[in-house]
Amino acid sequence: VQLQASGGGLVQAGLGLRLSCAASGGTFSDYAMGWFRQAPGKEREFVAAVSRGGTVTRYSDSVRGRCTIFRENDKSTVTLQLISLKPEDTAVYYCAAGYTATGVAAAYQANYDYWGQGTLVTVSS
Repeated sequence: VQLQASGGGLVQAGLGLRLSCAASGGTFSDYAMGWFRQAPGKEREFVAAVSRGGTVTRYSDSVRGRCTIFRENDKSTVTLQLISLKPEDTAVYYCAAGYTATGVAAAYQANYDYWGQGTLVTVSS
């Protein structure tokens, strides 16, 4: 499975953005999908995840209430929408696909089998 993330860029604090991840080379609906991010000087952290069918979502505490993840299995895409951006949201955002990344396991990087290349989001204050 190949994953291609897009949609990053420079955004002013308080605004929103949408990140997309396009998958190819596999059966998209076989995989739970997640988004992680890595801020400068920090470890990569969980942001959000969505189940194979798109009915179950999980969010980190840092983005809950400001973030929506959804997928379109017919298009093999997963989207992350963030609103009310803060400078601390600045990071490289990665999408990932995991066959076993379900339930609470969705928050753990080790449960993801495939990773995209990342897209940089910079939030200016």
